[in-house]
Amino acid sequence: MNNNHGSKTLCQFSRFMLVMAWLMMASTLSYANDRTKSVVCSPDRIIQVQPLGSGLSICYKQKPVLQIPALGYGQAVGLPQFQLSSRIDDDYLMVAGKRRHCVNHANEYVARLDEHTQLVMRVYNDGVAFRYLIAGLEGQPIPKELTSFRIPEGTNRWMQQWTDSYEGFYPLATSCKSLPVPSYSGVSKSADGWNNRWGFPALLQAADDVFALITEANIGRKQSASCLFNDGDCFMVVPDHNTQPMDHEWRSPWRVVIVGSLAQVVQSTLVTDVSESARIDDRSWIKPGAVSWIYWAYNHGSNDFNIIRQYVDMAVNLQLPYVLIDAEWDQMKDGKTIVDAVQYANSHGVKPLIWYNSSVGWVDGAPTPKYRLNKPEDREREFQWCEDIGVAGVKIDFFSGDSQENMDFCLDLLEAAARHHLLVNFHGATIPRGWQRTWPNLMSTEGVYGAEWYNNVPTFTDKAAAHNATLPFTRNVVGPMDYTPCAFSDSQHPHITTLAHELALTVLFESALQHLADRPESYLSQPDEVQDFLSKLPTAWDDTRLIAGYPAEYAVIARKAGDKWYVAGVNGSDNNRLIKLSLPKILREKHDVTMFLDGQDGGWNIVSKTDTRIPQTIECKPRGGFLLVVQ
Repeated sequence: MNNNHGSKTLCQFSRFMLVMAWLMMASTLSYANDRTKSVVCSPDRIIQVQPLGSGLSICYKQKPVLQIPALGYGQAVGLPQFQLSSRIDDDYLMVAGKRRHCVNHANEYVARLDEHTQLVMRVYNDGVAFRYLIAGLEGQPIPKELTSFRIPEGTNRWMQQWTDSYEGFYPLATSCKSLPVPSYSGVSKSADGWNNRWGFPALLQAADDVFALITEANIGRKQSASCLFNDGDCFMVVPDHNTQPMDHEWRSPWRVVIVGSLAQVVQSTLVTDVSESARIDDRSWIKPGAVSWIYWAYNHGSNDFNIIRQYVDMAVNLQLPYVLIDAEWDQMKDGKTIVDAVQYANSHGVKPLIWYNSSVGWVDGAPTPKYRLNKPEDREREFQWCEDIGVAGVKIDFFSGDSQENMDFCLDLLEAAARHHLLVNFHGATIPRGWQRTWPNLMSTEGVYGAEWYNNVPTFTDKAAAHNATLPFTRNVVGPMDYTPCAFSDSQHPHITTLAHELALTVLFESALQHLADRPESYLSQPDEVQDFLSKLPTAWDDTRLIAGYPAEYAVIARKAGDKWYVAGVNGSDNNRLIKLSLPKILREKHDVTMFLDGQDGGWNIVSKTDTRIPQTIECKPRGGFLLVVQ
């Protein structure tokens, strides 16, 4: 009996060892297979990256999506041979964004490009990210980056001509030569006169339902942000000015390509997935919320205590948590000061945010206050003063592009603001590149052609609807966007979008601080249902889903906050549109629903129903929209 038991145990042990040996061999073969073929895959194997000359080709469901003709720094390299480095299983919480709880999986591979340069690439289920590690630098500047993307002529693309403030349109084009060079400064052009400098992100349509969005993420110290310069159909990644001498090792930001359907692109968190974890341990003081905003109606209103008081009172009436006191508060009239304004807001339960000029971009002729944040000692003193008098956050404006100096300055500002429990909103600045994860006190960034342009030039009136229906697929994919939405009245130049379209923007566009642009009397004259909605407007989301849409034509997004879903849609065209809602299962059940729809002549049609199903189709007026609150 004992012998039989021993034989059985030995047999089981032998089988165990055989299984383990087989598993180890299979793992080794798989690893070797990845290495020898240089073909690497996402965990779900839907995205593949395969060799192409001296570069790579990204495929989705075995269909080519995007070519990367060149990789590396300095000199062209041979075909990279990838080795599986690790499996990425990441899980983190965001204060705000598309969803609070982010989960992602990737296979990470490493390839040595030359004696000093390694390529680290992660293949996620929704895209590809890669960056370079360079060793052996002894007081030298970064060599020239060779990374490029091929965008063939005839490909549908939505790309923005580069400007230092990233305030431009994303028009549909099929050629790199379809846009004239605008007259304003800072725009580059090719030898034959066409624009050849493009800002991130860039959205491409590779096939009927396959898209790729190119951007970058995780800008760190001694790094500049980059843009794309094209020579024909080859779009090269060109980092901005950076002459910093580097010692020993340096790593680049991540080059990011989100891949999949439009829904996968819109819902992706890849930009924050590859960014560094939060550097703020206690985030309890960081509170997203809606803000009453003076500039759109009174661009010099922040030097007038009586106007500030109107916007504080509006925040009280609509139960908004914040008020923004914009530029020129240091020149307040009638014997009042910013301290008086801050005290008035705080005494009424409204948290004040105040504006600063970064004093690195537009300085001469620009509004004040200036030069208060540039030196470390001045910055510490100013932020300590803000904290002492009860300021909740700062809006910092007029940066000067993507240079290493600008990037380090922004990081200095975020770090110092966090020490003094100040929220941050960057304006006149480059787009987000993942800092909202690393520094969650970064609540929003402009980097968008937004509603303030109604206050500047007449261009926006005719273009706003299509532009609004493009931003969910382009700019807002990469991070929070301070568009300053929801204007029911007019600024210097009129808007021709409907009231429902304007209300929908508060949900369609994601921003942890959602600045409401219109006048107090305009909001307070709206129907009770509209005022009640604004009083309860969430600006941080548990989930985000693209329901339907196509850039510039229409967009429908559903966002979840607590036990409610908010479904926002806009029509980007000048014609009536019947929008079909392909809702997720949870929204196909019966609910209590309040619907803000287009009424006659651009007015309201507000319908509330209990225990009902959401309509399968909604008709939008020209440049119209809708918003559904579902619980």
